[in-house]
Amino acid sequence: MGNKRDEVLAFFPPSLRAVLAPLTVWDEIEEIRLKAERPLLLRLLRGDSFVSAQGLLTKQEDHAYRVSAAEIAKVLNLACGASLYAFADEMRNGFLTLEGGHRLGLTGRAVVEGGSVRTLRHIAGLNFRVAREVRGSADPLLPFVLAERPPRVLHTLIVSPPRCGKTTVLRDLIRQISDGVPALSFPGVTVALVDERSEVAACHRGVPQFDVGVRTDVLDACPKAEGIRLLIRAFGPEVVAADEIGRAADARAIEDALNAGVKVVATAHAASLEELRRRPFFRHLFALGVVERFIFLRRGAKPGEVSAVLDGAGQPAPAVNVVRPAATASAPGKHGYR
Repeated sequence: MGNKRDEVLAFFPPSLRAVLAPLTVWDEIEEIRLKAERPLLLRLLRGDSFVSAQGLLTKQEDHAYRVSAAEIAKVLNLACGASLYAFADEMRNGFLTLEGGHRLGLTGRAVVEGGSVRTLRHIAGLNFRVAREVRGSADPLLPFVLAERPPRVLHTLIVSPPRCGKTTVLRDLIRQISDGVPALSFPGVTVALVDERSEVAACHRGVPQFDVGVRTDVLDACPKAEGIRLLIRAFGPEVVAADEIGRAADARAIEDALNAGVKVVATAHAASLEELRRRPFFRHLFALGVVERFIFLRRGAKPGEVSAVLDGAGQPAPAVNVVRPAATASAPGKHGYR
């Protein structure tokens, strides 16, 4: 974790680096939360904890290091490369995507024009989300999603409440669909990823910071519905992928993808199939009979722990492929099933 730690610390001024560097829990850190004149807080896999001035975890707020407004400004300056103006478009979305795939969430005073946020001022709160690529997190899903004869991807919806690893699993699934999975006799296919919130590929200045596969084209920071249509017209993908679908426009774009013969792999927020069925958007998808696999995740020791795999009728789904342990060689130049 040393390289990841150093990568993250580069976005913090010396005073905060001195507090964060001694931590021994870097493998567990999900978020570093900073608020002006408030205690420094970490979100860990095991739960939340404050950090003392000596770099020790503490549950006592009065023992925690207090972040100054000047330190908030310095972190933001480092994240923007000393040019806030260059990041004005991103700031209006409330976050910045940083080199390495990390994300810096912003809170402050919103400047609203015409009913939309134009920018943020007086930024006093930051949430540094530490990026992690979990290779192999989609492995348990592959025999249920990648059919062998003929080789094809089933229409798949990955479902869970927040912070259960949906995006992590989607990213790895896209990578393996794109690169191919020799252990399942599955060749790589072209994938078009609409990354509206820059969370899947985490593009920084147009370049994906995460590996989403050699056959994957990424449209960053584009509304899903518009992006799906654009990529289908321009790139003719075999699979379209998107994170957190749920709007009426998304449903219409997915219909367009189906009519074009394109497979769809996406995620959605919900705790159960029943919750999905109560939403108008997903009722429409159910009526179309679109989804062939529902993958439900729960929060566990590792991101993306699978709780259930259901077919389109909501019944336990059978595997449609078999892992062949002997066929462990990677697809040319990339990674296969591990």
